[in-house]
Parts: sequence; structure tokens; C-alpha cells
Amino acid sequence: MIGRLTGTLLEKNPPRILLDVQGVGYEVDVPMSTFYNLPATGERVTLHTHFVVREDGHFLFGFGGPAELAAFRQLVKISGIGPRMALAVLSGMSVDELARVVAAQEAGRLTKIPGIGKKTAERLLLELRDKLMPTVSLASAVAPDANADILNALMALGYSDREAQAALKTLPEGVSVSDGIRQALKALSKA
Repeated sequence: MIGRLTGTLLEKNPPRILLDVQGVGYEVDVPMSTFYNLPATGERVTLHTHFVVREDGHFLFGFGGPAELAAFRQLVKISGIGPRMALAVLSGMSVDELARVVAAQEAGRLTKIPGIGKKTAERLLLELRDKLMPTVSLASAVAPDANADILNALMALGYSDREAQAALKTLPEGVSVSDGIRQALKALSKA
């Protein structure tokens, strides 16, 4: 479907914007985190999008980056969380903040978002555990590029953040990404 739009920003009426793409005006709902980072009207903008078709209409949701889009897609997979609720979550906190809240299991922080009660917050924490990771981790502080790439590769292979972090601690300093992945997989297979 529609995966990305690049065009001229015509209107900004939170949370909806109007984007002119080659003469076609797209109404796109965006989280406030994206909205605040939009350029002035008349400027060009690129949005990563998610298209939703329902009985009552077709809806286009836009995001400033792929991390927001991925978080949105994880949120709408959860039972009882629709696109509007997912947009509210991403408007209430950044993706990194959401990942930290999930990692720390802070239901109270989620209940501060309008429309999210205690039970919904607990369901979010349960469903998102091991699916959202902060982009800055303790292990990546030493060698950000290699360790972050190794960590992301391990998580893409299905290992939890905890398992991946433990494997990173076994690696020697200055290891390349490919060698680090190989050594981390060996360490994980022995565990």
C-alpha cells in the first residue's frame, strides 16, 4: 500500500496534516512527536506511512521516522489498541521513552496518557515486552556502532534484550560486527 509520502506541507491542524504530493492532497494523521518536528507550511516533508482500511473509511497515518512507524505497528497488533489509541501513545511519549517504560514495567507512566487505564497499561507492558528496545543501551555506550549493530542483529534473530545484552558482555573490546555476531551466537548456544 502507501508506505511513504514526500510532498509539500499545505496545512497543519493537529493531529492532521494535508500533504500535497504531485497535485494530490493526502490527509495524514500524525502523532504529536512527528507534528512538532514538521517544517513550516510550504516546505517539503517526507513521512513513513501506515494505511488502514475499515468499514467506515480509509485512514493514513504518518511518522517522522521508521522507529515511530515500527512502534505504531507493534501497538496496533495488541488486542483493544486501535490506530487512534496507538497514535495517542506515541503522542504522549517518544519511542525511546516508551521502550524504557516497557523495560522498567512502569504502568503508572502509561496511565497518564488520555484513554489508557490501568488494565490497558498492563496489557501494553505485557505485549510489548521484548518487542521495543531503547536505541541507546548500556552496552552500546562503549562502542556504539558495533555493539548497537550486534545487539540489533541478535534481537532480529529472536533473542530478548536481556539475552542479547548478556551475550554482548562476553565479547572482547573492538570486535567487528560480523565477528561479534558470530561470537555472540556461540555464547548464546552454550547458555
